[in-house]
Amino acid sequence: MKHSSQDLVVYPNGILKHTVIINAEVICEINLFNYPFAEDECDITIQAWKNDGCGMWMDIGNLEMVPGSNGDWRTENVTLAYRSTFQNDIKVKLVISVMNPFITLLLPSILIMMLDIGSFAMPLGGGERNSFKVTLVLSFTLFLNILNNQLPGDSSCAPIIRIHFCVCLVLLVVSMLASMLLTSVAHNGGFIACCRSKDKYQKNNKKQTEEEDEGEKDSDEPKPDITVVQLSSSEDTEILRKVAKFLEGIKERDKWDEKNMKIANMLDKIFVSIYTVLTVGYFCAMLGVMVNHKCQMNYYN
Repeated sequence: MKHSSQDLVVYPNGILKHTVIINAEVICEINLFNYPFAEDECDITIQAWKNDGCGMWMDIGNLEMVPGSNGDWRTENVTLAYRSTFQNDIKVKLVISVMNPFITLLLPSILIMMLDIGSFAMPLGGGERNSFKVTLVLSFTLFLNILNNQLPGDSSCAPIIRIHFCVCLVLLVVSMLASMLLTSVAHNGGFIACCRSKDKYQKNNKKQTEEEDEGEKDSDEPKPDITVVQLSSSEDTEILRKVAKFLEGIKERDKWDEKNMKIANMLDKIFVSIYTVLTVGYFCAMLGVMVNHKCQMNYYN
């Protein structure tokens, strides 16, 4: 506080009139529930001392706002909420600049979720999709660790953007697990890895190998280096039967793989549709809550 002038005005009834300039720093608790779309009012009460008719009377004239900003916050307007000779209440409205926190916080989460939805265009056959989704989850987790100390702190109305990041991480993990399960369906025909067809195919090959080994063991006579064997019609038929059986096994395996791939692609399309609608609906709802919903906070508790 400093004197506006060195003059004092003394009235006949004993009242003194003096003008002073008060520079005060005020600490206000700001409601950050809607961060980064937060705005709030800071209540400032200026009270004069008075006791049994003796003391000071305060007369505040017109309020003038000096434009200014501090970081992402700027002063929107100043109003005199209550006026009296003893107490005056001033409301200062503070608004955050949306551009910087939107670019650094919300936009990366939106882009990562868009990449996750776009990754469903990758084929199920290879492991590229699963690798890409794992990379997205790890990248988003690293992004949250970097921003952990930069996000607004907890209060009676905690910033809803923390919940937003948690929901995004859950959606990414669900998408990754679904992609892994669908890949298992495409390769094994079920959500749990099983190799029945493969085992059956291996058993047939093993059986054929054992039959050939037994045929070689039956002949104890030494064989020359070069032999010419004329096959009978029965032996020729047996060889053709084995070749046909082998080709039928390959054909059955291809049909089985094609059937599994069709089922996996159908489930994949259904999941993509549900996941896209759920993600877009969530973002619209969350942005609506951030912009419109107001959390009631008791500043005087």
